[in-house]
Amino acid sequence: MRKIAIIGTQGVPAHYGGFETLVENLIGDYKSKAIEYTVFCSSKDLKGRLPKYKDAKLEYIGLHANGVQSIPYDVLSMCHVFRGYDVILILGVSGCIFLPFLRLFSRAKIIVNIDGLEHRRDKWGRFAKWFLKLSESMAIKYADIVVSDNKGIQDYVTETYNKDSELIAYGGDHVVRSVPMSVQNDILLRYCLKPNEYCMSVCRIEPENNCHITLEAFAESGENLVFIGNWGKSEYGINLRKKYGVKSNLKLLDAIYDIEILFALRNNCRAYIHGHSAGGTNPSLVEAMFFGRPIIAYDVIYNRATTYGKASYFTSSANLLEILTLGILCDGNLMKQLAYEHYTWKGIVKKYETLYDLD
Repeated sequence: MRKIAIIGTQGVPAHYGGFETLVENLIGDYKSKAIEYTVFCSSKDLKGRLPKYKDAKLEYIGLHANGVQSIPYDVLSMCHVFRGYDVILILGVSGCIFLPFLRLFSRAKIIVNIDGLEHRRDKWGRFAKWFLKLSESMAIKYADIVVSDNKGIQDYVTETYNKDSELIAYGGDHVVRSVPMSVQNDILLRYCLKPNEYCMSVCRIEPENNCHITLEAFAESGENLVFIGNWGKSEYGINLRKKYGVKSNLKLLDAIYDIEILFALRNNCRAYIHGHSAGGTNPSLVEAMFFGRPIIAYDVIYNRATTYGKASYFTSSANLLEILTLGILCDGNLMKQLAYEHYTWKGIVKKYETLYDLD
């Protein structure tokens, strides 16, 4: 039996987030019986303190997993795994400044998924970017295995640090479910929508996700858009909703967590708009590919790698407007085919377990 600790997430049961969904699936139906997981969770973020979940042990740290507390949260988690584990899987680099000490006191194999180059995100100030870059360098130097979730990230690790990394993306087939058309039609009616007569986007409302570009293009085009996000969480989102929320063809909806509603909206849209410009393989893009709808993605290496260069791509509102006006849409069925070839959780879990040396 291989004992494996997972550090760096809010914990499980997952409510949102790519890493949390990854953990849900690592400990889920596709898990090898030769593995015993312990997942470190935030007692501040999760209601209740389950001792076990899906046959995984849960340990709790009394800090928030995100924001300014993410660093001490990860460090305290690492302090609990000096002994008793064969593998330590760290998701994200926030606390990896502590990795040299973990390396000194633990004989476990250390695997780090470095996520999406956090130090490049616009939302961080100069000091935070410097610190995250330092943590990233510590992660890559002291980990036994580095995991990159995207070919663009893998190339960055090779070029910047002259180190190989394992390429493992995220799964997305958890969004595939059976929802009767009658239920889907009721949901569309609730939002005054008709099948194939609107486009859709789901993301955190941040500048690096180019929400302003998407809204500007759709406002000018007159095409219907359903845009789901946390509009009230930042001045950026509040201002965008104030400016564009009055447009009759734009529905700016707050975050939706009901899986049947999300399924119906994504399953019946004309095309999916993905504006992320930072990070590696974005889970929301992978999920959207499973619905077999045309993908229109912001033109960066990460999105091209995820869609294997087969989606439609934009770099500006004028560019996106042209795509919408001329109907330059990719083959949605091809997006679905690529999703089933590369992004099923069964395959993703197998790739992670190969790293553990179960034999």
